[in-house]
Amino acid sequence: MESLPGLVIADLAGESEDPRSVCEHYYSLISQYREIHWVFMVSRSWYSQAVELLMCPTATLLSDVEPIENLVKTVRSGNTHAERISAMLTSPAMTETHDFSYRSVILTLSERKVLRLLGKGWGINQIASLLKKSNKTISAQKNSAMRRLAIHSNAEMYAWINSAQGARELNLPSVYGDAAEWNTAELRREMSHS
Repeated sequence: MESLPGLVIADLAGESEDPRSVCEHYYSLISQYREIHWVFMVSRSWYSQAVELLMCPTATLLSDVEPIENLVKTVRSGNTHAERISAMLTSPAMTETHDFSYRSVILTLSERKVLRLLGKGWGINQIASLLKKSNKTISAQKNSAMRRLAIHSNAEMYAWINSAQGARELNLPSVYGDAAEWNTAELRREMSHS
């Protein structure tokens, strides 16, 4: 008889003084019990810690405001077919609710360039090569920007870059592209073929 893998559903949406230590506790459990499918219900205040510490092949992150049908679907699909991060957590609406608007952003031009390129998927080595600077300088500029933004982890940094404020500050297109940009390109193509 084939045994089914275990399932743990953990609600991380509650208030806690130290979300990081709770995530670290679950991280140690995940590494001990690799055959279990871990489903974490995550509030936006826990999102960056959850992405940083809990994401692995046996874990799924769902929004705490997720419809119950999505939780049922995740449980039924099991560990091998489950979506790793719920679309609700990565959608612009979720990013909007990440309240970065209270942070006054005063970044140097160099810091903006580095964050902008990181947001486009470039690595530190690639950025250093492009800007003709050392890896150490690029890392220092990234770390300086993170300090100015009161960001403590790479996960928080990418969440800020992908937030509405980050996209505005760094002049990045939205996750789905700028509709006006696509329409203009399409219009030019049509006009050139006429």
